[in-house]
Amino acid sequence: MTMRNAPDPTAEEIIRLEKAALERWGRGDPSGFLELSAEDVVYFDPFLDRRLDGFGALQAHYESIRGQVHVDRFELVNPHVQVAGEAAVLTFNYLSFNEGAVSSRWNCTEVFRRTGSAWKLIQTHWSFTHPGR
Repeated sequence: MTMRNAPDPTAEEIIRLEKAALERWGRGDPSGFLELSAEDVVYFDPFLDRRLDGFGALQAHYESIRGQVHVDRFELVNPHVQVAGEAAVLTFNYLSFNEGAVSSRWNCTEVFRRTGSAWKLIQTHWSFTHPGR
């Protein structure tokens, strides 16, 4: 008899939140991520020279690219959530598709903190995936 682990409701919630924000992102709307972000969020992106500190800096960055992102569909590959008390770390590979083909590949780490009954992003780190290197 094979034993299966029961679904982890926290992991399912974190992945659901991420997917919902990414759905909006793919339509050029960064507000899903802004709504998830805490005031003390920090953000790494390979297109930026340095880390962004705080909600205001992240909001200014996202507003500068609002409407410029378009993704037909995406996949979260092997999402994994690790929970440690009031924190949860989500890691995954991200594939975006446009016109039926993969248009970009990313690695992502998102750190969430539970604040009351809500999970808020406190750290985001995106990097390019370079398969075969």
